[in-house]
Amino acid sequence: MGVETRQEVRVASQFRGPPQSGNGGYVCGLMAGALAGPVTAMLRAPVPLDAPLTLASDGQSARLLDEGDRLIGEARCAALDALPPPPPPPSLAKAQAAGQRFVGLQRTFHPICFTCGPGLEDGYGLRVFTGQVEGAPEGEVAGVWTPHPAFAEADGLVAAEVVWAAIDCPGSVAWVVQGGGGGLLGTMTGAVLRRPAPGETLIVTAWPVERSGRKSLSGAALFTASGELVAHSHQVWIGRAPASPE
Repeated sequence: MGVETRQEVRVASQFRGPPQSGNGGYVCGLMAGALAGPVTAMLRAPVPLDAPLTLASDGQSARLLDEGDRLIGEARCAALDALPPPPPPPSLAKAQAAGQRFVGLQRTFHPICFTCGPGLEDGYGLRVFTGQVEGAPEGEVAGVWTPHPAFAEADGLVAAEVVWAAIDCPGSVAWVVQGGGGGLLGTMTGAVLRRPAPGETLIVTAWPVERSGRKSLSGAALFTASGELVAHSHQVWIGRAPASPE
């Protein structure tokens, strides 16, 4: 292990998931930014908004701490084979049509979530809307995302933590569409192969993998319109305990 470095970070209220907590994908991406290659990030507690946090890293692992040094999240470098190749994406036309079936457009879902909130304007939120892909197995969802220039860094490319956020919520939506319900993000293993440019047309996909008790595993990916893989992840969602049989 290398020497630990510490830096102050903040998760602005813009980057919320639940109303009073940071967006899981964004926060996982923030921790992953201190490491190289595929990363497994785990959320241990709700992420305070607009508060000073400490990101500590030794190059192999990272920890996110609150003002009282309480552990909020942690991350570690993952093996190159931790993320199996995702299924091929649907066509751009199919992804566009699927996005119009996003459950959050028909009923209240997470209206102010940074990733999927329809109540946020483009450029403040990502407005990543995914829905069932026509002709695909139940739970395979897709949509189209065109990054807004507001999310570009000094080099002109979209910030990596924003890319992590874009492939967060679709993993939960996959389970909602299948009828199993969503949950809170617990663990996210992800890799950004390249950071996209603002204005680039991208296809977001997600699919359910397996469920065990309160834990649901899903996959999500980001592709160009021509099928180039840009980023992908596997996620563990923690839902409510199953109802007891009557």
